[in-house]
Amino acid sequence: MGHRIAYRRVSSADQTTNRQLDGMEFDKEFEDKASGSTISRPALIEAIRYAREGDTLIVHSIDRLARSLGDLEGLIARFNKSGVTVEFIKEKLTFTVDNDDPMARMQLQMMGAFAQFERSMIRERQREGIATAKREGRHLGRAKTLTDSQEAEVKRRAEAGASKKALAEEFGVSRQTIYTSINRLNS
Repeated sequence: MGHRIAYRRVSSADQTTNRQLDGMEFDKEFEDKASGSTISRPALIEAIRYAREGDTLIVHSIDRLARSLGDLEGLIARFNKSGVTVEFIKEKLTFTVDNDDPMARMQLQMMGAFAQFERSMIRERQREGIATAKREGRHLGRAKTLTDSQEAEVKRRAEAGASKKALAEEFGVSRQTIYTSINRLNS
């Protein structure tokens, strides 16, 4: 009897996987907090390495494994080629090396296409939001850590010979922030 392997994924560190595969028992669990737009995710790579013939990889839903139809089909084929069954709980779909169910394959392709479409729509809305913010002159990206007067003070003291490490500790920022501030004022 093979192992039951759980794979959970959320897109960002502030999200939780609590609702995924809740109440189920597993022999091994893998969890990523990364975008589904790529398959280069640490826990997914570990799961691929860990899974052996006879194991079952259990995933809450198709979009948790991949957001691209090509990636989704490639991952399932990779697991199946190694003798690993892939099971999606929400969609009630199971893919094994022995069973190539045409209806299940069609459902997978449709759901995968929807996940890919949703990812495209998210990116389009993101681009539109960025363009609107730029037109309105709003600041994009992370807020500055140091105020303009603090940056001027850091630059003045650094030029007078103060240690970047000491300045970083005093202002409660990283040394990289100190270097960035000085470079911004020098350009």
